[in-house]
Amino acid sequence: MQLRMKVFLLAVFPLLLAVAAIAAVVQLEAQALAEAEMAAVQPVLVASQREQLQHYVNLALGAVEHLHSRGDDEAARSEALSILRRMDFGEDNYFFVYDLSGRSLMHPRQPELVGQNLWNLRDPDGELVIQKLIDAARRGGDYVEFKWVRPSTGKVVRKLGYVGIEPKWNWVIGTGLYLDELDEAKGRIDREASRAISTTMGIIVVIAGVAALIVAVCGLALNFSEQRVADAKMRALAHQVVLSQERERARVASELHDGVSQLLVAVKFIFESAQARVAMLGSEAGQTIDKTMEQGLERINEVLREVRRISHGLRPTALDDLGLVAALSQMLEEFELRSHLQVRLKAEDNPSMPEAVATALFRVVQEALNNIERHSGATEVTVTLMNRQQALRLSITDNGMGFDPTDILEQPRSGLGLSSMRERIETLGGLLTIRSGTGGTSIEIVLPANALKA
Repeated sequence: MQLRMKVFLLAVFPLLLAVAAIAAVVQLEAQALAEAEMAAVQPVLVASQREQLQHYVNLALGAVEHLHSRGDDEAARSEALSILRRMDFGEDNYFFVYDLSGRSLMHPRQPELVGQNLWNLRDPDGELVIQKLIDAARRGGDYVEFKWVRPSTGKVVRKLGYVGIEPKWNWVIGTGLYLDELDEAKGRIDREASRAISTTMGIIVVIAGVAALIVAVCGLALNFSEQRVADAKMRALAHQVVLSQERERARVASELHDGVSQLLVAVKFIFESAQARVAMLGSEAGQTIDKTMEQGLERINEVLREVRRISHGLRPTALDDLGLVAALSQMLEEFELRSHLQVRLKAEDNPSMPEAVATALFRVVQEALNNIERHSGATEVTVTLMNRQQALRLSITDNGMGFDPTDILEQPRSGLGLSSMRERIETLGGLLTIRSGTGGTSIEIVLPANALKA
């Protein structure tokens, strides 16, 4: 794993872990708050419903009280039952009437029960429902919890009822509230709490995502910034190394030219002087010595040429004295003599440029020519130098057999020369492009105008 990825994970992972911990705590606290809210609300709801039930029964008793003046008239009773039958307050909220013996006198939702004696009626739990209601009424009115069929669903559910006694006719008048409505209210509260928790968690996730994205963007920006700084430092270091190499090459070339070459020239003069004196002797022994000296002079001349070639390769004097075009021309002439390839130089002028740029371009051409001589099998080489207002372009083209640049650059040993060429140019802020195929190879270098300024 790369270092920048490790740094990124070290920055993001604790953030995500902290957000996950916060989210878990928020969820637990929200659930606890919802449960506490329900625990606080439920008694209030039950108390409110109890008050309403008692109030409804009192209203029912008051609604038939005016009929007492008619005595124990059957018509008055029928009218009272009719009034109570019409006093419902919802789909499943109604009044019921029993006498003290347990006979059903009025039931608007279950008329089939009217007239039946339900004294011994039991609910699914075995409770004597009607007896409980009558007992509560005898106590002056009270609440009773029992199970009864809910008309709208046909299911037996828990019901909270309140009953009172009608004193004139000894009726038990009551109403009730099905408790599954409270369960539904609790469910609504739970659902709302769950929705609120989900919304909160969604907000936390969004905040975490945005925070992680900000951290990632900042991390990437920091990485890119640090990478640019590191690349700039590496380019500066590489440039400094190249300058140091060139200075060392210049020093060695100067020592070869001014030191070793001069010594060899002196030795050559001594040999020539001795050869002249031996020639004056004219004897057979003198002729043998003369021949030996002539061979020695040939070897000295070869050494001189080799020293000059090495000295020129290390640092051509033409590059410092006459500029890049003259140095390239001299190098191409020597290359043509050595390799017997047809070489052409196309240069429009001798552009002015810093010494580092001229040296880099000279070394790139030198390396390219060495590669062409060793590997390409070419017969023609063309070097083109064009200087425009926006950029300087240098290209080296041959008609050799070509190669795969990607494959060569991936090989540490064989791609070292190409990598060095590319690093030299990129250090100056330029671009080096290599195109190669069966028709030959082209190396093109583009340097922006700002790289040509000293």
